[in-house]
Amino acid sequence: MIVTLIHHTPLIVCADAIRTCWQSFDKSDQGGEKDRELIDRVGNKFKHASTLEHLHYTFYIEGVSRALLQELARHRMASLSVKSTRYTLKELKEEAPFEATQLERAAQYLVLTGVEMVDQMSVLALENLRQVLAAGISNDRAKYCLPESYKTELTWSINARSLQNFLSLRSDKAALWEIRDLAHTLYGAVPQDHQYLFAASIKGEGHE
Repeated sequence: MIVTLIHHTPLIVCADAIRTCWQSFDKSDQGGEKDRELIDRVGNKFKHASTLEHLHYTFYIEGVSRALLQELARHRMASLSVKSTRYTLKELKEEAPFEATQLERAAQYLVLTGVEMVDQMSVLALENLRQVLAAGISNDRAKYCLPESYKTELTWSINARSLQNFLSLRSDKAALWEIRDLAHTLYGAVPQDHQYLFAASIKGEGHE
């Protein structure tokens, strides 16, 4: 998977929002260490976490499965715009038939698990989909043959409070391996001067 941060809110916006409560704008160091400490103290230590909602991050996420997409839909305090199967399945129409053992070739379209039987069955499902498309059936009907492993991409926007929650839940070892990888990759994509806000939320490492 590839995660690209395409936009984020500067820390000064959150600091100013917090300073609104006490009208302490004169104490700001314009997003410097004093403001960073203020955001951490109020948003994290004092648990006035609603102040963190002033920070927003927008990521472009590529090469994740539709199985992972379903998991993302459970995080409703985020916005997502997803690659449309209605308009993009034509990418598969001109492909030559797939054999179950052609994992490397199929990886252009599928997220592979590393479990040979599962991955080969996914390739067979991909071939079924290709045949349906080649037969001239509309994308709206053909997409019902999509395997869960079919790759997609999306633009995903989330505020800092919700991202903390996401990272805490999805970096845990109990989470789906692919979304656990996503959680760690998202954390790595957050601007370095923002990562201190999320360090306590991230757990362990990505899947092995």
